[in-house]
Amino acid sequence: MKRIYDPVHHFIELSQAEARLLDSAVMQRLRRLRQLGLAYLAFPSAEHSRFSHALGALAMGMRAFDALVRYGREFFVNEAEVEYQRRLLRAALLLHDIGHGPFSHACEAVLGVRHEDRTRAILALPEMQAQLANLEVSPQHTLDLILGSPQSPYPVLAEIVSGPNLDADRMDYLLRDAYFTGVSGGRYDADQLVGSLRIFEVDGSAVMGIDRRGVVALESFVLARYMMFASVYFHHTTRMFERTLQRVLRELWPNPHALDPIDEFLRWDDFRVLNELRDSPSEAARALRERIRLYGVAAEFNAEHDLSIYERCERALRERYGTDAVWSDEQSQLIHRMPLQIDGNSPTVWVGTASGAIVDAREASDLIAKLSGKAYWRKLFVERTRADEREARRICRDIARSPSLSP
Repeated sequence: MKRIYDPVHHFIELSQAEARLLDSAVMQRLRRLRQLGLAYLAFPSAEHSRFSHALGALAMGMRAFDALVRYGREFFVNEAEVEYQRRLLRAALLLHDIGHGPFSHACEAVLGVRHEDRTRAILALPEMQAQLANLEVSPQHTLDLILGSPQSPYPVLAEIVSGPNLDADRMDYLLRDAYFTGVSGGRYDADQLVGSLRIFEVDGSAVMGIDRRGVVALESFVLARYMMFASVYFHHTTRMFERTLQRVLRELWPNPHALDPIDEFLRWDDFRVLNELRDSPSEAARALRERIRLYGVAAEFNAEHDLSIYERCERALRERYGTDAVWSDEQSQLIHRMPLQIDGNSPTVWVGTASGAIVDAREASDLIAKLSGKAYWRKLFVERTRADEREARRICRDIARSPSLSP
């Protein structure tokens, strides 16, 4: 047994086979991938890695699994099945982020390959097949959990690993990101939430939800996700430097297909990218090295339900400075971090009521009903060398104050 101390979850225990998995090159690479990408340029302490997050997801996932077994033993065939599912879940949680590239989503936008596809290729490597054999779990079952495959024979475990709402991934990164950024709004009642997890049967299928006594904890979880999105994940400084980083990566990788071979992809991490930029003469590379802001924020539209003012501001800025001098940031690639489902139709979280009925969380909580559904998150930036940042803000401010008037 190996014990690792974590500042969020304290001691995390691993089997000898799991410890060997951590020592693999694929897992050690996660130490060199920041969990929050370039957020450290806005929050100086946000230097934590995807390696520590993988351990944290394991800790949260085990707490969730133990609660589900404790209160839903009838959903498990026998003790041998419980132990297999436990080993499988632990493996999937440790490996769930192995497909990420340098700076994650910025990398995906340039290379055009999703991290889920990279994960599939990595797990197919002989050394990873051997690691999973040592853990006594099926590689296909592991991949199904990580990808959230509807074909998984363990749908509840898939929800814990990669579900749309109550997965261990989010449960850990909220606490971890809040801890390392110092944003108190990202904290939630994890003990009560995990202790309230239950397995329900809905339309003949086993699904994960919460007991009615966990509704308040679920509300705190939803609010934490909302606050972290607004305060950290969509922070204007982070977003402008991610835009700059994409320019740098396109310069660094003129042929993105060169990284298609999985062995070549795995040679890249955050550290290597930054090292390659050390002597680059490009404007974007210098901006990242010296934290030079190439863009200025003109207006922010957070959780808006009406895009009319945003559209008027965007049109006015493009007319004033030219189309190429204005950047409209829609944040679509990070929308999975938003609270609950955004289409307004899919179930959010199932809640067991005192009467025995299983209802959507929007029926059990007015707060969740108000926060779920479709909302628009937008920012408007201007290039500082081609536009007057203060004037751009004034233009948008005037339109917001008098939305019925022409700019």
